[in-house]
Amino acid sequence: MCFIVASPMTARAFLSGHIAALSGRYAIDLAVDVGDETELGSIPARARIVPLPIRRKVALLADLTALSRLFLLFRRERYAAVSSVTPKAGMLALLAATLARVPLRIHIFTGQVWTTRLGWKRWLLKTVDRFMARLATHVLADSPSQRDFMVKEGIVSADKIRVLGEGSICGADGERFRPDAGRRVGIRRSHGIPETAVVFLFVGRLNRDKGVLDLAEAFAALENQAAWLLVVGPDEANLSGEMELRLGAALGRTRFVGYTDRPEDFMAAADVFCLPSYREGFGMVIIEAAAAGIPAIGSRIYGITDAIEEDETGLLHRPGDTAGLAGLMAILAGDAERRQAMGEAARARALRLFSREAVTQAWLDFYRQLLG
Repeated sequence: MCFIVASPMTARAFLSGHIAALSGRYAIDLAVDVGDETELGSIPARARIVPLPIRRKVALLADLTALSRLFLLFRRERYAAVSSVTPKAGMLALLAATLARVPLRIHIFTGQVWTTRLGWKRWLLKTVDRFMARLATHVLADSPSQRDFMVKEGIVSADKIRVLGEGSICGADGERFRPDAGRRVGIRRSHGIPETAVVFLFVGRLNRDKGVLDLAEAFAALENQAAWLLVVGPDEANLSGEMELRLGAALGRTRFVGYTDRPEDFMAAADVFCLPSYREGFGMVIIEAAAAGIPAIGSRIYGITDAIEEDETGLLHRPGDTAGLAGLMAILAGDAERRQAMGEAARARALRLFSREAVTQAWLDFYRQLLG
């Protein structure tokens, strides 16, 4: 079979464990936009790598080139199945696989960009998702609420889309993401954060859809001077400057870290995870934070409502409600016992329902049903 993704980071984060498990039974190829195979971690030891220039944004000439190369690859190799992740890779792979008559064409949706768009852009992006769902022989969603949302919006019929296991595309590694007193002290000291501080954490790409501006405004409204904010992730939309303005006097208790390949260190150092997003397929980062033993505050949208069990492993607010977000942050900042209880419940639930082993087993079972 062949997996198709655009980014090496996506392949490494989402597919490493699955490819390792599936390679014991099937011959695996991975088509990905990569120049240096070391970017793929351990995957090249388990799968043949097919470098393919798939651009994340629309680039007509490059997209046509990628489409033709995929078509030729599929015709030559005669794969039993083609599986794609992410929108651009999915569109190109599904179209090429249909033209090449690949018998099994699987796509997993991990979130819908169009949920935050308006007008013709929303219509166009929804149409693309409908077209992809029609081209695929099997459609997967990475959370039950995302599946229900896609059916409700008419993207795909209920009998064609399913969720593997309890949800999540890759599951959480309970050994990598775990409470760790040593990492907690080390990260705090290296960033000048007091050991007694209540640390709120955001991990992800800095863009408007992730709600980072709401987070800055809400944190600025907190009166608890023991509260600190850690913002970890690449500033892909150049929003750090606007965040700093909204933080105001709270900027002194905020640390911007940038990209890291060790988010588990910052989760071990934090007390509460925050994801005030406007769209998520599942909110995998919440489950990773849960495995690290910290509760979460998130927006009440599809995807996140699967990752947070309200009042048990975290708290939910209306998307865009900065006052509501600030209120929940104030509640947890002032209640250490509740944070502790929620964190313990969050880790137990993450390891019970969303462990890496459980999710990988669900993938194995799925492909065995399809391929034998």
